[in-house]
Amino acid sequence: MKNSRLIAFEILYKMQKEGAYSNIALDKALSEYETSDKAFISNLVLGVTERKITLDYLINPYLSGKTKPKVMLILYLGAYQLYFMDKVPSSAAINTSVELAGMTGVSYYKNLINAVLHKIDDNRIDLDSIEDLSVKYSCPKNLINFWTKMYGSDKCEKILSVINEKPPVFAVPNTLYVDCEELTYELLSSNVECETDGELVKINSSFDLGSLKPFKDGLFHIQDKSSYECAKALEAKEGDVVLDICSAPGGKAFTIAEGMNNKGCVFAFDIHEHRVRLIENGAKRLGLNNIKASVNDAEVYSDTIPEADRILCDVPCSGFGIIRRKPEIRYKELDSIKELPELQLEILETSSKYLKDNSRLIYSTCTLNKRENENVVKAFLDKHTEFKLIKEKTVFPSKNGGDGFYYAVLEN
Repeated sequence: MKNSRLIAFEILYKMQKEGAYSNIALDKALSEYETSDKAFISNLVLGVTERKITLDYLINPYLSGKTKPKVMLILYLGAYQLYFMDKVPSSAAINTSVELAGMTGVSYYKNLINAVLHKIDDNRIDLDSIEDLSVKYSCPKNLINFWTKMYGSDKCEKILSVINEKPPVFAVPNTLYVDCEELTYELLSSNVECETDGELVKINSSFDLGSLKPFKDGLFHIQDKSSYECAKALEAKEGDVVLDICSAPGGKAFTIAEGMNNKGCVFAFDIHEHRVRLIENGAKRLGLNNIKASVNDAEVYSDTIPEADRILCDVPCSGFGIIRRKPEIRYKELDSIKELPELQLEILETSSKYLKDNSRLIYSTCTLNKRENENVVKAFLDKHTEFKLIKEKTVFPSKNGGDGFYYAVLEN
């Protein structure tokens, strides 16, 4: 069996070389190995990714000059275990890191790795007492300044306080078959710790989704709480024609279709064929035959798409609301997202052309950025006076709540 720390190293090194997202790299790598340490490996990969700035702060005082990427990665893994994995003894964190040098072709640096990690362990710092928010929460200064200008310093620090927390997992009952209490019973019977949370079930223990009987039986789908609330705000009814413009992987479409009692039609679109298949497979597992999934470019008007009673326009975005799920998002260059509002407005305008009179459209993102949220909606309303804003909501991430999210309910 391959060494779990070596697997973590290889995933991180691949991410560094290829720029792959952590969740995609993890899923791909872990599917290739038979190991009982998947949770440990995931913890290492995600932890090192999210805590890079903090780890640099701990490591750099003991280095001089440029350090090889592989050596730096081993130091990150060792320092992360020393500071953030209480169940790993210091000796194990240090010794396994030195061994990792031999496994990865940098044996020459064993003494350096050993010395640096011992110094980090011997000269411990209380991270909670650090005043520099960038170091304390491992978040780039430019993003902290960005949020502070938009939401104020208090709200910014509340966001920062949860970006390194493990995100809660919510199961949405498939109301064609079960209600919230019945799903809770089924999950508990499958040895999954959980509790009801309004209309959802909050899962409190680890589980293997693919092998879970209630999942295979189509009794629920996984969806973030904020995303669920957005889908419910559409208020789709039995018999409605609904468009889910940027649908994959389909969570909102599933919630909407179940709320329609599997009657009417939900047209679920994505620009990529393989992501359309995700929607189709999910709908089939849930027994939802009122979902029709197909490929469509959201920027281009199509006369093959019918007029709709309800439209959900969940646009591509910077993703700053889901950093705790995809920790590398925090390191995005802010210049790289400048063109998003133009794209988002174009998708919103194209989507609005499909809406029947006296009907409802929701614009939504999973980001915390007023330029992609409120400003896009305002720009749309300024150009389309036939629409009015019914409700506008920004959800800030919380420890036991939903991810950062924004949605605006519009009617014509």
